[in-house]
Amino acid sequence: MSNVKVDSGQQYNRAKLWEICLFTLNNTSTNIQIFILGFVTYYATGIAGLAVMLVSTILMAARLFDGAIDPLIGYIIDKTEGKFGKFRPLMIIGNIITSGSMLIIFGVTHHLPESMQFIFFVAMLVINKIGYSLQTSVTKAGQTVLTNDPKQRPLYSIFDGAFNTILFGGGQIYVSSYLMGKHGGFNMGLFTELNSVGLIISLIFCILAIVGIAPKDRKEYYGLAEEGTNTTFREYWGVIKGNRPLQMLSLSAATDKLALSIARYSVVGVMLFGILLGDYSLSGTIGMITMIPALLITFLVVAMARKHGMKKSLVRSTWVGLFSFIGLIALFLLIDDPTSISLDNIGFATIAFLVLYMCASSFGGVPSVLVIPMIADVSDYETNKSGRYVPGMMGTIFSFIDQLVSSLAPTIVGAMVGIIGFKDKFPEVGDALTTPLFTVTLILAFGLPAIGLVISLIAMKFYKLDAKEMEKIQSGIAEIKANGKKDNKAAI
Repeated sequence: MSNVKVDSGQQYNRAKLWEICLFTLNNTSTNIQIFILGFVTYYATGIAGLAVMLVSTILMAARLFDGAIDPLIGYIIDKTEGKFGKFRPLMIIGNIITSGSMLIIFGVTHHLPESMQFIFFVAMLVINKIGYSLQTSVTKAGQTVLTNDPKQRPLYSIFDGAFNTILFGGGQIYVSSYLMGKHGGFNMGLFTELNSVGLIISLIFCILAIVGIAPKDRKEYYGLAEEGTNTTFREYWGVIKGNRPLQMLSLSAATDKLALSIARYSVVGVMLFGILLGDYSLSGTIGMITMIPALLITFLVVAMARKHGMKKSLVRSTWVGLFSFIGLIALFLLIDDPTSISLDNIGFATIAFLVLYMCASSFGGVPSVLVIPMIADVSDYETNKSGRYVPGMMGTIFSFIDQLVSSLAPTIVGAMVGIIGFKDKFPEVGDALTTPLFTVTLILAFGLPAIGLVISLIAMKFYKLDAKEMEKIQSGIAEIKANGKKDNKAAI
């Protein structure tokens, strides 16, 4: 059972370590879905026969739709208080909808008449995004009940960073080294196996996350422990206008997410490793080599966040990630033969690539992990400022802005490869490396992510919720609660 601890005169709702660990798996569960869906471009263009730019535009529109419905999901969370709490029902319902729609997308679309494929593909993506929004909204909103201890809240990022490193590193190994070798390319055998294994794991993680949040998904942990919020759906714009930390964190996180989405996009991975470096399996191998250092970097960043606050830790990580992306661009412009970067040829170029790539992906990715518990800080800021406990609103407004910006990733990639001649299909492993393809690969893999991190740093200049400010906010909330209890006793 979780407890409330008095620390330095403040009341902190603390979680047990296993509760934080298990609840983190809800984000891992939805990230598995995102990882699998990242390969839908090869299914849609290579098997279903849809055009490159059409698929890219559809995926962008789907993410915009996801962001557009997020505020409604947040409103539902804030107004809900049932037998099974605010969060748990949405987690399982969302997972079932998302997984079911993905199985239908990959299993049915190519069997339909050509005239129906586009409409069906769009319709199923819409359903998919509804399920995804239901489950992923809980990841952000649930942070407020999990813990409000500034020393504990960053611990979420340790587990999230570790799980994501294993997921994306191990997942890339699974696809590039195992599934590609077993099935001989992006064909139905590969997609069927990827879906079957991935979505089962996603469901298991969702169930474990429900176990983790269950002790805290109760009224006494909801903000000021009120019955519910009186905030109406029409007040969303007022909250956005009056909450500068929400605005700045959303902008920073959205540009970080866009940078990461482009760098991790499946097509960009094929272009970088399968064409530029000439060995697609290297993507999985390098992921495995850099996994332990990446985890150590995550632990370092979170330790810094616990000591100096999450804002300072995020800013420092973003700077390292930025310089690493710039270093990667310089490396490829200086070496004559990119294929010299190989584990069979351990020289300066290979070592420099491994170090820079590890730092770019690890430090550049940490802010997007650290930002999730920071949303809870923004929610607490609003509670202290206005007395409103609206974690659903905070999390889903954040998601809306995040999706609005990050939805550009597939369109940007599709437009860039379309400009250099890939209009009917995406670049594939084994394609010839041309100068335009070399240039576009560097821009997508390293250049645009660097620009995203620059914008993120600018936004953080105007984000005021540092460690000292959060101490004041938690003191204020504790005082409001204490005065409320005194007033209730006086009324009795």
